[in-house]
Amino acid sequence: MTPQKTALIIGASRGLGLGLAQQLHHDGWQVTASVRDPLRAEALHALPGVRIETLDINDISALDALAQRLDGQVFDLLLVNAGILGPAHQSASAASAAELGQLFMTNAIAPVRLAERFIGQLRPRTGVLAFMSSVLGSVANPEGSNMTLYKASKAALNSLIHSLFCAMPEPQPTFLSLHPGWVRTEMGGPNANVDIATSCKGLTTQIECYAGRGGHHFIDHRGQLIAW
Repeated sequence: MTPQKTALIIGASRGLGLGLAQQLHHDGWQVTASVRDPLRAEALHALPGVRIETLDINDISALDALAQRLDGQVFDLLLVNAGILGPAHQSASAASAAELGQLFMTNAIAPVRLAERFIGQLRPRTGVLAFMSSVLGSVANPEGSNMTLYKASKAALNSLIHSLFCAMPEPQPTFLSLHPGWVRTEMGGPNANVDIATSCKGLTTQIECYAGRGGHHFIDHRGQLIAW
């Protein structure tokens, strides 16, 4: 029998993180999912066998505690789903240090810091380290001029991921910067053209396809490559 695949999903209480937990659970994976507030994770609690952990990705002490609880476990997938839009004005000149600190910490620094803690627990050769990025993080993409700070934070995430990848010894695992599409979530809004289930099915398909390939790839939920 093929061993059951295991996934650690960071940020799974709602939206895409929840959708990915549901899709992987449906596909037969053993899922560990983190949320900031377990009392607001009713949909996760409805999935039999899913292990729910508490984590605020920006809290180093909480990260240390999670690392201790999950010490020794091996994951076929570590997926970090964390992101905020940042201040409504999206203006570099108007942004305060606190606004910029929160945005770049949540969207770029904390995800990579977490990955550094758990990357040693990826399954050798076939493990996948995936991050929820955005096509707006592509420096080549001229769209999204009204979301300049958010765009910059996702570009910073992609850059930090690539630096982490380049520092990995051979054989390097597979790193994915994922664009889920424009999805109807709280962040994406009601006019988005992709539903959560379609996006998550596509993302899990790409994760399966890229497992074992190695390299750092920037792709969308349909498998299309995105320019850096």
